[in-house]
Amino acid sequence: MNFPQASPAAILSVLRSTKTVALVGSSAKAWRASYFVATYLRADAREYTVWYVNPGVTEILGQRVYPSVGDLPGVPDLIDVFRSAEDLPAVTDEAIRIGAKSLWFQLGLRCDGAAIRAEAAGLAVVQDRCLKVEHARYGGGLHKAGFDTGVISSRRAFR
Repeated sequence: MNFPQASPAAILSVLRSTKTVALVGSSAKAWRASYFVATYLRADAREYTVWYVNPGVTEILGQRVYPSVGDLPGVPDLIDVFRSAEDLPAVTDEAIRIGAKSLWFQLGLRCDGAAIRAEAAGLAVVQDRCLKVEHARYGGGLHKAGFDTGVISSRRAFR
């Protein structure tokens, strides 16, 4: 059974109802997607409190990193997952257990079985989407934090 892709209205609802985001699989490496998303959420989406989850790191962007979702100081509204596809069922179980409101599988990640379980438990689910891109799309900020950098242009240079 295939879990349907979240509609634009559903994505917007998740973004608007979220105040706290847990980035599961956060990385302190600047070239990783999770670091880029974390940087964006802290710089351009200040309406969110961001918590980092990674058992192998103690600090990201000057903030404490928690070893697991269960160690967070509260229940996040949204759990954004940057782990491998085989880890998604376990993260889903954690999200359900702690009472998160939404579960987001980053771009390239899908697990229909986990998504179905999460939705049945009352969580909003978004799969195979980038939180940063969707936030920028609906917030009118596609120019921020990496899109309109001026580095690459489709305009021809004057000769």
